[in-house]
Amino acid sequence: MKADDVLAYPPLVLTAAQRAAYFSDGFLILPGYVPAAWLDRLRDATAELMERSRRVARSDSVFVLEEGHAPDTPRLHRVTSPQDQHPAFWRFICDRLMTDLAADVVGPDVKFHHAKLNVKSERGTRGFKWHQDIPAWPHTDYSPVTIGVYLDGCTDLQGPLSFVRGSHLGPLHSQYDDAGAFVVRVRDAVVRQIPPETIITATGGPGTTVLLNCRTIHGSLENRSDRPRPLLLPVYSSADSFAYTPSPIVSPHMGDVVRGNPARFASFDPRVCELPPDFRAGYTPPWLAQQSEEQRAVPAM
Repeated sequence: MKADDVLAYPPLVLTAAQRAAYFSDGFLILPGYVPAAWLDRLRDATAELMERSRRVARSDSVFVLEEGHAPDTPRLHRVTSPQDQHPAFWRFICDRLMTDLAADVVGPDVKFHHAKLNVKSERGTRGFKWHQDIPAWPHTDYSPVTIGVYLDGCTDLQGPLSFVRGSHLGPLHSQYDDAGAFVVRVRDAVVRQIPPETIITATGGPGTTVLLNCRTIHGSLENRSDRPRPLLLPVYSSADSFAYTPSPIVSPHMGDVVRGNPARFASFDPRVCELPPDFRAGYTPPWLAQQSEEQRAVPAM
């Protein structure tokens, strides 16, 4: 569903001004949106997954480990598809608190695509370079929205998300490097042209929630604090928006309609989207792809 069609419906959660800001800026920050009761349940579920990770020696399809991970000192970068690892996450993703919020920016019929729990452990977890999301999982339109929830809040030292205001209205940039590797970042020439005054950083207390349009340029710095930065990131779209390449992150719930009704017709946006690699051949997590790119750029001694 396109923006004009979404705006024909009255908002459920957001004010008219907040919804207008999302569509004009490409993101929206809602301080303290998720209540304490839900945060407690999500923290407990996260703690259970952290406990499970103690038995994992190397990154796998669920746990992406940070350097220094050990049974006594678990360090996680990400839990992939947390909704498939603990029922609390799927209940939260399907709760009206989230699906009504998604409906305000994608339309009344809401479909789930995928989710991640970016734990971003303390003391040096790497950041993520400027990029746009939708080239990794193209859809027939640009309705997909990521709704990020800081479970414990986020300070400037914890590597918060940052956005380039209005960049969703501009072009989609190539996220392949000169060697043809898909590194999920825009090129340095694009970064140099970003006006500093358009960069907005999302910090806030527990339950602070961000809505991120799939075309918006965004990134984050490393976590330099002594606390992890757990950030739950479910992705929703309008029900009439369809992914047309294999997803890099799979789940039995992918494509589930979590609010409203399934679509009878597809929505199409004529703006082009560069395609990702065929992930059926294997998926390299994007920060590892960026790390490999950096290593290739270092001259041999």
